[in-house]
Amino acid sequence: MDNLASAVEDAHERYTRTHPESAALDRRAREVLPGGNTRSVLHFDPFPFRVVRAEGALLTDVDGHTYVDFCGNYTAGLLGHSPVGIERAITEVLHHGWAMGATHRTEIELAELLCERFAAIEQVRFTNSGTEANLMAIGTALHHTGRTGVGVFDRAYHGGVLSFGDGGLHHPLNVPHRFVAATFDDLDSLDDLFADDDLGCVLIETVQGSGGCRPASGEFLTELELRCQDNGTMLILDEVMTSRLSPGGAQELFGLTPDLTTLGKYIAGGMTFGAFGGRRALMSHFDPATGGTLTQAGTFNNNIVSMTAAVHTLRHELEPDRLRAVNERGERLRAALDDAFTAAEIPLWVTGLGSMLNVHTDGPEHLELFFHAMLADGHYVARRGFIALSMAVTDDHCDQLIESSTTWARSIR
Repeated sequence: MDNLASAVEDAHERYTRTHPESAALDRRAREVLPGGNTRSVLHFDPFPFRVVRAEGALLTDVDGHTYVDFCGNYTAGLLGHSPVGIERAITEVLHHGWAMGATHRTEIELAELLCERFAAIEQVRFTNSGTEANLMAIGTALHHTGRTGVGVFDRAYHGGVLSFGDGGLHHPLNVPHRFVAATFDDLDSLDDLFADDDLGCVLIETVQGSGGCRPASGEFLTELELRCQDNGTMLILDEVMTSRLSPGGAQELFGLTPDLTTLGKYIAGGMTFGAFGGRRALMSHFDPATGGTLTQAGTFNNNIVSMTAAVHTLRHELEPDRLRAVNERGERLRAALDDAFTAAEIPLWVTGLGSMLNVHTDGPEHLELFFHAMLADGHYVARRGFIALSMAVTDDHCDQLIESSTTWARSIR
């Protein structure tokens, strides 16, 4: 353990020595930004590098280092950085104005595309992020059922105010719903969850993204859906990340029909985006013409930049063959990394599904060393081991990551 701690210190020292400009900017940032950032997940020790250019699969920092981006903006960067088609679409629409403060045709077109793509969505409304989408979906479900309980699962993350790590329900920034927690992918835990007769909805990811890319079993998800139907509980499927796993999302992959679906991340090609939608009976609560009494504010909900980028993404970027290819590439990468760690007999392993995967360890030192070793070789994975492949990442990029991981793993046995 002392040797590992010493190795971590050495890795931090090498990183600091080779990133002087990032170090200076970190000191400057800490004077005006608590923690030196405004997105906590981007921080790592001793300080994060600062990017000056992002294109395709590559990031370049202020110190001149270039990295293959395996983090993929935590699934939001599915198309890669600065895709030309998105740039052209946005540039063209800006000639006609941007802060319109009015309805327009593009939001209709986008809604039609989403309803066509995701079988469980009959109607949809837009937000600015996946967090907002999940908040709106929960509120809609509770209004519809007249109940108060919100079912969630351990380690789940559904946004900055909907976070349920190993510590459970009492994250200090969580919104004050009455949450009821269960164990993810554990059939027995559903008995306790549905013992609550005031359970209005259950919110779940089929693959817990921020929770370590842990996939649920088909058996568990099917049983959860049946329990929701039998108890009049609304099933909300958080597809903010997982909708990338197949053309019709994880709901298509697992054969689920949720009452409500939430979307976000990559759909607007890197622009801010969120959406929630589902059965007409639920979404009609926002339609005064049918007696609906709910309203939804949001100055930028239908902003023309995000709407235009999302239409282009759905029409021109998310072809089934391209989605299939990036998810198959992720499966191969996950298996190869897992094999490398197993062969080296070090306590690292990999979980995930498709283009979402996560390296795990029993102790923090190995993961810290893996992260810095990959960074030194020009591979950027998330500090916590998270990897989300973009369509710009190639087989050659993956082979290089596998080679670096194998060499590193052998060196620290």
